[in-house]
Amino acid sequence: MGSAGPKYDRQPLYYGGKHQTTNETFQTTDPSCDRPLADICKADKSSVDAAISSAQQAFPKWSSTPSMERSRILLRAVALLRQRNDQLALVETHDTGKPFSETSTVDVITGTDVLEYYANLVASGGLNGETTQLRPDAWVYTTKAPLGVCAGIGAWNYPIQIALWKSAPCLAAGNCMVYKPSEFTPLHALKLAEIYTEAGVPPGVFNVVQGAGDVGGMLTSHPAIAKVSFTGQVSTGCKVASSAVAGMKYVTMELGGKSPCIILPDAQLENAVDGAMMANFFSAGQVCTNGTRVFVPQSMLEAFEERLLEKMDLVRPGDVMDPNTNFGPLVSKVHSEKVKEYIRHGIEIDKAKLLYGGLGKPNLAKGVDTNGFWVKPTIFTNCTDSMKITTDEIFGPVLCILPYSDSGPDYLSNLVQRANATPMGLAAGVFTTNIDMGHKVVAQLEAGITWVNTWGESPAEMPVGGWKMSGLGVENGRKGIGNWVQNKSTLVEMGGSVATAFSKL
Repeated sequence: MGSAGPKYDRQPLYYGGKHQTTNETFQTTDPSCDRPLADICKADKSSVDAAISSAQQAFPKWSSTPSMERSRILLRAVALLRQRNDQLALVETHDTGKPFSETSTVDVITGTDVLEYYANLVASGGLNGETTQLRPDAWVYTTKAPLGVCAGIGAWNYPIQIALWKSAPCLAAGNCMVYKPSEFTPLHALKLAEIYTEAGVPPGVFNVVQGAGDVGGMLTSHPAIAKVSFTGQVSTGCKVASSAVAGMKYVTMELGGKSPCIILPDAQLENAVDGAMMANFFSAGQVCTNGTRVFVPQSMLEAFEERLLEKMDLVRPGDVMDPNTNFGPLVSKVHSEKVKEYIRHGIEIDKAKLLYGGLGKPNLAKGVDTNGFWVKPTIFTNCTDSMKITTDEIFGPVLCILPYSDSGPDYLSNLVQRANATPMGLAAGVFTTNIDMGHKVVAQLEAGITWVNTWGESPAEMPVGGWKMSGLGVENGRKGIGNWVQNKSTLVEMGGSVATAFSKL
């Protein structure tokens, strides 16, 4: 650990529209150099209760604020986020270790896009109900009501994006939120809360509590919380969901995956390789939708491996502020050690063929701090379905090539069966020049997010969510806001009399 002091001031909690401090703190670290970034105030039970109370007090007024007015306020926050994109991206780079070339063009922007989408949606009738004429003198109408005080629990890989993906539909629908970021990447949360307040979001509508899993547990078990939205790994998500459902809370779970990236025999080689690289090495492989099981036909395997190796020089680790750097360190020491252990297991136990990378740190230019949590981008080939590296979510830059036979009449059905042989079902993708075949294959894949001839794009208009153990509910798109409201159905009888079974014979 270096001797330099933190780059940021002590970070308080935020509720009631104000900074709030606690006595106990924890420290967040810069992954690029393993030096402290800031001391963070850790929430205790009393501060969690106070944050929730603040949200409860704000809810009646915010929920009754007309949708058009809520939209205007949130659009002011959109403008502030756009204006401060680079400053916020710098915070994300410090906190996550991701290159500035990535955080400045993806993280803040894609989060802000979702806020803008929902602000416009609720202003244009997105919360309208339905009416049904049952008969000339009776009709049914539905309305959508906000849930109340909701808890958002974020992940460390896309901190501000996830905070916005949760808070945007929550606030747009008229709810209030108490948000807990990951303890590994907490710096964005206070910035976002301050921007919401500056934009005119009333005190108590968006609140921030900091800490580890115990703080999240206080939120999920709190009787005043109406909904929990969680992003993270499957095992943690199961615990969070169990706790929340025990109190009959609404839940949205965006969990992990072990997604198949299928290269069909007719795919263009260049596109297939580019897709596989994006599905494994973007964000140093720390993306929940990564296509880490790359199925390659035997007829293309040699050419695929050769072209993939040729293009690995385009993965450029280095100074995270250098605009040419597109591969950074992993988010924390504990996570980097976990990923390296999987690589070791792949080499020594699974006996997969190591095609590229492996243990150790990548070659770094002079002047780049080698104390960062670096892991080599790694490729295994000749992998089988039962290997640990092909069944576990590694969440790092580890690409596994699984060859398949593309001869015989049943090759495609066998391939789909292998692709679906996982308890998770977050994402999947197909590369092919036959678009009809692409549609047919993705229709059979057991995943909530699928791509044809691309990988990873997730625009605000696209609802995303996992199947099987990869989640519950969806985020984004028109469907996403439905997870933040509750339905009320009303039947109106206008015939002038009440139908009854208790009339005179």
